[in-house]
Amino acid sequence: MKNIIRLFALVIFSISFCRAQDADQQTPETTTKAREKIKSARIGFITQRLGLTPQQAEKFWPLYNELMQKRLELRNQFKEAEKNVNPNNPDTKQQEALVDLGLKLKQDQINLDKEYSDKLKGVITAQQILNLQQAEKDFRTTIIQMLNNRRLQQQRTENFRERNLRLKERKN
Repeated sequence: MKNIIRLFALVIFSISFCRAQDADQQTPETTTKAREKIKSARIGFITQRLGLTPQQAEKFWPLYNELMQKRLELRNQFKEAEKNVNPNNPDTKQQEALVDLGLKLKQDQINLDKEYSDKLKGVITAQQILNLQQAEKDFRTTIIQMLNNRRLQQQRTENFRERNLRLKERKN
């Protein structure tokens, strides 16, 4: 009977270990797939939240994707500039330049939002534009909660694995 229980515990442990290894091994391919899933989820979420008609969606999504790409470019500009500042050897001029660049990029972001707000008004209503801002925040919150839940589940799995190993060592 003890051997059957040990075998059963070993099988369960092996299965959970294999699943955890798969979750830990993130390749560029799995990262790309995850991003595509998030992109698809964003499209569905925002389309539903805004109540876009097929005609609106056809015109809205190219504009929205263009806006998101330009926002990403602005963020990447700051990140690249931030990499050039050495935190261990602070250079006041570099830090001031980074602050100035950050402010300039924020202004560019505001100008970009104004420009695309005007473009979007030709496609969707003002109420839908207001709802878009909230939908983006809600989607971001939802994704963060899902990632936190996944991390928590992985921690629980790891704790379960460690506990089983300790129990196994005690019995031997």
